[in-house]
Amino acid sequence: MKINRQKTLGSCATAFVGAALLVTTAVTVGAAQAQASLSSSHKTANSFTVTIPGSNKGTLPVAYTCDGQSLSPALTWVGAPKGTASYAIVMDHVPPDGGHHWYLLEWGIPVGTRAIPAGSTTSGVLGGNSVNRDIGYAPPCSKGPGSKTYTITVYALSATPALPTSSSASVTRDQLLSAISGITLSKAVLDVTYTR
Repeated sequence: MKINRQKTLGSCATAFVGAALLVTTAVTVGAAQAQASLSSSHKTANSFTVTIPGSNKGTLPVAYTCDGQSLSPALTWVGAPKGTASYAIVMDHVPPDGGHHWYLLEWGIPVGTRAIPAGSTTSGVLGGNSVNRDIGYAPPCSKGPGSKTYTITVYALSATPALPTSSSASVTRDQLLSAISGITLSKAVLDVTYTR
């Protein structure tokens, strides 16, 4: 029996190309699925957000400064991760000469909380501030010209931090951050600006 060698080789080549295309397609689909999974995970990880109701284009409303009523900001947050047991809040600012000024420290905020009204002093336990070293909120009152940036961070915690259960001016920013460092699940960060 006479075999057409050229035809046989052509069939083998066609089969090889077909197999290669199948492998390439499988790899492409797999890579796309992996990328979609990563994108989904990234989106989930960054879904925890905090806002100031009534803030205009990222500015700190004057009511929350020394030029207004000196109220602590109203805050609303969404997207806290599963396993959150409580929240903590820090509002701070990095001055031109470095270091940190802090205006609000709060912890022990119940897990069911999704918003804090302006001027609230009962949502959690309050620490001191670096402005007047007193308990609770100190409003920004910049002495220098130009826009200043203030950062509000809401921490989703897996437990209640080992800090006083009553408000205390002796608790500093560093002490609060140290107490929550091992129990922070995620954080929502909001930068706002104010110009005097």
